[in-house]
Amino acid sequence: MAEIAEAHVIVSGRVQGVWFRGNTQRAASSAGVRGWVRNLPDRRVEAVLQGERAAVESVIDFMRTGPPGSAVIDCVVSWRPAGEQFDGFDIRY
Repeated sequence: MAEIAEAHVIVSGRVQGVWFRGNTQRAASSAGVRGWVRNLPDRRVEAVLQGERAAVESVIDFMRTGPPGSAVIDCVVSWRPAGEQFDGFDIRY
């Protein structure tokens, strides 16, 4: 069994009101990545991604570009040991 990788991601730019969370959820689910994504009060988006490292990296690649209508300015990724185990990928409110 492959080691589980976990990344904490903060994305800034025009990333709210453009279906960023829903599209991130779709990308993560397609890649078999678990975790969550949410909007922050300061207009950034935060996510925790868990899964095989290559799959997590593919979701991060999506987040660096974002869906149509978004304009990503910065995407900060922090790799860390896997913590809480997630069953799926949720949008948190």
